[in-house]
Amino acid sequence: MSKQNWNPVYTINSTIAKALMEIEAAKTIVEQTPLSVIVESELRHKARVRSTHYSTRIEGNKLTLKETQEVVEKTKTDFHGRTRDVNEVKNYWDALVKVEEWAANKIELTEEIIKKLHAMVVKGKRSKPTSYRTEQNAVRDSVSGGLIYLPPEAKDVPQLMSAMVKWVQHGQRKQMPVPIIAALAHYQFVTIHPYYDGNGRTARLLATLILQRDGYGLNGLFSMEEHHAKDIESYYNSLEVHQHQHHNYYDGRANSDLTSWIEYFVVLLAKVFTQAKEEALKYSKEGIVAVPSEIRKLDHRARIVLSLFAKKDIIFSQDIAAVLGLSGRMVRILLNKWVKDGFLVIENPSNKSRSYKLSEKYQQFIGK
Repeated sequence: MSKQNWNPVYTINSTIAKALMEIEAAKTIVEQTPLSVIVESELRHKARVRSTHYSTRIEGNKLTLKETQEVVEKTKTDFHGRTRDVNEVKNYWDALVKVEEWAANKIELTEEIIKKLHAMVVKGKRSKPTSYRTEQNAVRDSVSGGLIYLPPEAKDVPQLMSAMVKWVQHGQRKQMPVPIIAALAHYQFVTIHPYYDGNGRTARLLATLILQRDGYGLNGLFSMEEHHAKDIESYYNSLEVHQHQHHNYYDGRANSDLTSWIEYFVVLLAKVFTQAKEEALKYSKEGIVAVPSEIRKLDHRARIVLSLFAKKDIIFSQDIAAVLGLSGRMVRILLNKWVKDGFLVIENPSNKSRSYKLSEKYQQFIGK
């Protein structure tokens, strides 16, 4: 197989076709089900916490779901002797927030984006993009130390990554089923294993980015990572990393039929989407106020900020920076735009302690 091009081998069988239809049906219902902006924000936050917890847990993080929530919400800072676990959670959270931002802005997937994403996962959000590995790595059994999988040689990684990204871009242009693009990008990234560490976490975020960017984010109301972690054996078996007959990339894995992996991914996604649909319908039937057209016109960041006003009357730039995971400069740009658009009003104009309140037009939507 040429390293210049990647042409994955797979078949869309009846199981995959059925799952794709279930995904579309659930997606349509969720998008048409009215939820209050507060409830939607809370559901999104909980899903994001679960994604962060379970994706890091897959890689050995020992923090509980409750502790993960405490880390990201900064309600507890003392985790003695667990600095690495805490940093992994913080980094994944920040990377997930960035993925949502990229997706909302329809950023095209490039190798530079992948390098930035990996850097945030392993080093933090202010890190420089990570270069690909320059030496051989290996996937080994954590108990026995035995070889599970030998990825491609370092010299081949740049061409393989370039081919993968080009295939994703081509698939998006040709409007291939988005869940299939996400599934195959996830698989190929893990197969190439372009870094010494953080490959699994980055692969899962990569799939999330593709899904969210092209309309399959369900407003962030679901967590695939949770389901991967809760049935880790099926996840690994389907990825064929732990039990693949070819332990060496060059001895068959490069040309493997990927139908079974796609089937696992889209069937699971259909299950997750169906659960999100049922949850949305549940909250809608309980009489929660529908989202008016004015709220629907707000982008995802403005809607998140709107939810802050359910708990406080005024907010500061640092509040927005924390919840959106943005730099001070980017927050200032957003604040200026929101004031100009009539979404926010400056409460205290002092440069040192400038604060903002919600405009009267939007105060009616937060139930205060």
